Amino acid sequence: MITILQGTADLAYIFGFTLVGAIVAFVWAPLLSRALYRFHVFKRPKIELNGLGSHSYKNSTPVMGGLLVIITVAVLTFLFNWSRSFTWVPIYVMLFSGALGAIDDLMNIFGVERHSKKMGHVLTLIRVHKEWKKRVWYALTLPWTAFKRVSVWFGSRTSRGIFVHEKLVLQFIAGTLTAWWIYSKLGPAWHFIYFPFDLAINAGIWIVPIIIFIVMFTANAVNIADGLDGLAGGMLLTTFSALTLLSWINGFGELAILNATTVGALVTYTYFNIKPARFMMGDVGSLGLGALLAVNAMAIGETSSLFFLGFMFYIEAISVIIQVVSRYLFGRRVFLMAPLHHHFELKGWSEEKTVMRFWVVHFIFVVFGFWLALH
Repeated sequence: MITILQGTADLAYIFGFTLVGAIVAFVWAPLLSRALYRFHVFKRPKIELNGLGSHSYKNSTPVMGGLLVIITVAVLTFLFNWSRSFTWVPIYVMLFSGALGAIDDLMNIFGVERHSKKMGHVLTLIRVHKEWKKRVWYALTLPWTAFKRVSVWFGSRTSRGIFVHEKLVLQFIAGTLTAWWIYSKLGPAWHFIYFPFDLAINAGIWIVPIIIFIVMFTANAVNIADGLDGLAGGMLLTTFSALTLLSWINGFGELAILNATTVGALVTYTYFNIKPARFMMGDVGSLGLGALLAVNAMAIGETSSLFFLGFMFYIEAISVIIQVVSRYLFGRRVFLMAPLHHHFELKGWSEEKTVMRFWVVHFIFVVFGFWLALH
């Protein structure tokens, strides 16, 4: 476990930022809500959710409510907790990922239909295109075309918004910024992966791809879990609360304040997101906060505990991977619908029951992860 003494802060002072974050978010939440309704920021209904009648009311609930958390956290950090050592990269990664999500939200709402060439079409062009240069180009870029087509399997059934492969490329940039910061700026101690009971592995340069993967996977995991009113917000509350305490215990005062501020803003967001939601998080919030979660956990040396600190987010993402692989390789579904929360809805659970039970399970594993992090 990495422990430093610089930048420590009094716990009462840290929790004061939770109150400030909640109050500031409450003050301007009505302004955001009115703007989202006024400009009709309503995401088009997903085709795959047509069988869930309980979701029909969401068609008139605006998205991009995650701006409430992203903007509140960014502004308060810029004003009161700006640190070249520990908070600037987490904030920039959060804003970059949030901006990616915002563009995707807006394109899904106001954008035009977008289509990419199918694999069979490209193979045909390689054989019959009249220009030999084009044939060579299509042949050379065939692996990239294959990647684009496979990535479509993991996206929702919509031809609007940012394509999955485009998201992954941009998220790779966010992960690379994080890896550069942790590997080059924080010091050799961050080249290790620390495990409970004083075990550690020196990953060396391999920590770079590990960090990139974790940032990308966590951002998408939170995005996938944001499908029911209150689900992602409530689970993020638990996770960032644990990160606040771990940051303080490990001596990272600035990151403890950043996490505490996030908790406060999430309290307000979740208040307005409880069913029936006033607004939904949208990709702007889920991608931004997912990336922030990953960065902050690794920055305090809790990489090995991260799976448990974000347990239900990762389970939701894994359920999608299992479903896609099983469907396209074996021709059968493992779940009635993925991600996992929709499976339980189709099993007969109400939205409220699904959310509350996911909260409880997530809380238990976060406590377990917290316990592991202390050993």
